[in-house]
Amino acid sequence: MNEALFLCYARCSTCTKARKWLDGHGVAYTERDIKGENPNAEELAAWHRASGLPVRRFFNTSGRLYREMGLKDRLPSMTDGEAIDLLATDGMLVKRPLLVVPSADGGDPSVLVGFREPQWEQALA
Repeated sequence: MNEALFLCYARCSTCTKARKWLDGHGVAYTERDIKGENPNAEELAAWHRASGLPVRRFFNTSGRLYREMGLKDRLPSMTDGEAIDLLATDGMLVKRPLLVVPSADGGDPSVLVGFREPQWEQALA
């Protein structure tokens, strides 16, 4: 299996737990700082499609920037494209950690948004 892409923020305690989980389960990954190297709109659009999740699940709803921008009220009226373009402007808007696991057959990757151990266990089995 190709290496997974682990997008995280160094000061995020959930990201630290997820990293320990990945290391403890021998998962090969490339780590990318979500603030220093924010995902671009093209990446986010591909991950959104592959995940099957609503685009709002990609937002860090507990973040300061999310609250300051009033996104709770603004998101419902945005198109997916507008929301993805907004996410691409600042890594602190993106829910973390984000794990992108390549498919063994070259198809769509598995995209895990946030750290939920049972979900990660299933995706990486």
